Amino acid sequence: GLGFNIVGGTDQQYISNDSSIYVSRIKKDGAAYLDGRLQEGDKILAVNGRDLKDLRHKDAVELFRNAGYDVSLKIQRRLQPQNGPVGHQGDGESGGLPLAAILVPGLALAVAAVWILLRYRQRM
Repeated sequence: GLGFNIVGGTDQQYISNDSSIYVSRIKKDGAAYLDGRLQEGDKILAVNGRDLKDLRHKDAVELFRNAGYDVSLKIQRRLQPQNGPVGHQGDGESGGLPLAAILVPGLALAVAAVWILLRYRQRM
């Protein structure tokens, strides 16, 4: 094989309202990995000059299976990281929760605790 998995298609949209085909995984030591140019998250626009627009997932898979030995891909790089099943993290990203996702609930709990403590002391 070509050494990568794909997601997407008209019947299995990976991104809402987008039936494009995307690289979901590059298999270690496969052809795409050894070549080094394809990246997880890339949108594949064409295979050997054949446009992938408006194809069902299984039809796109068939095109890749029958692509032959010399394969030409027209791709579009993902310009910014997205949340989604791919799980690809760009260089320099921590991949964890944003700091605000931890601080905001923690701060809200602290304010509530102080308010309860002050109300409790007033009643004593």
